[in-house]
Amino acid sequence: MFRFLDKIASRRQLYMYIIMIDSIILLAFYVVQTFFVSEPYAYLLFGAQYGPLVDQGEWWRIVTAMFMHGGFLHLAFNMYALYILGSYAEGIYGTYRFLSYFILTGIAGNIATHFFYHDSLSVGASGAIFGLVGALFAAGFRKDTPFFLKPITGSALLPMIILNVALGFIPGSGINNAAHIGGLLSGMLLGYAVPVYSSYRAERFWKIVAILFLVLVGVSFGMLIYSDVMMFH
Repeated sequence: MFRFLDKIASRRQLYMYIIMIDSIILLAFYVVQTFFVSEPYAYLLFGAQYGPLVDQGEWWRIVTAMFMHGGFLHLAFNMYALYILGSYAEGIYGTYRFLSYFILTGIAGNIATHFFYHDSLSVGASGAIFGLVGALFAAGFRKDTPFFLKPITGSALLPMIILNVALGFIPGSGINNAAHIGGLLSGMLLGYAVPVYSSYRAERFWKIVAILFLVLVGVSFGMLIYSDVMMFH
């Protein structure tokens, strides 16, 4: 699996695989929802975050929820954003840091969700996507960030950030602003603290971090499947 990650890293197209995986998960969700299980149990079966269940020990939902979406329109919006921002972020930071930033900020957004939307079902990759936005935004304020990256970093992203956060405060919008802001702030921290270009030694470190995050995702989905099986046993 890790050799496969190296092959992806050489092409810097991991964001496309994430789009494909999220699309397959949602398609499988619709099949299960249509023929076997109704809402909201279908969402829970596919890893939706729900505070009371997380409190009971189902911690993996904080990870799995970022790969599940609430419908094709939700998926389309998020995956279009990931297609644009992911290509920028992975191209700038490389595959290992891109993956690490994506999962780490997605988890940060979902932790914020746990506290602010504790009793609501939550799904979606928007926290992780906002994490990428935050990283690119903060990178624009580092003195060592190359000038030719200015059009896609720093203040160039401010209108998009303000608009999307403001939309989340509209009553009845159904937008999870906790995930957005949690992902954004954690991404900003990474973007400002870590230089855009890294050394060979730093790249090896981020490769290890990325592999650990992949293992975490794998374990999280393994725990989800096990809990689903036990539910119907």
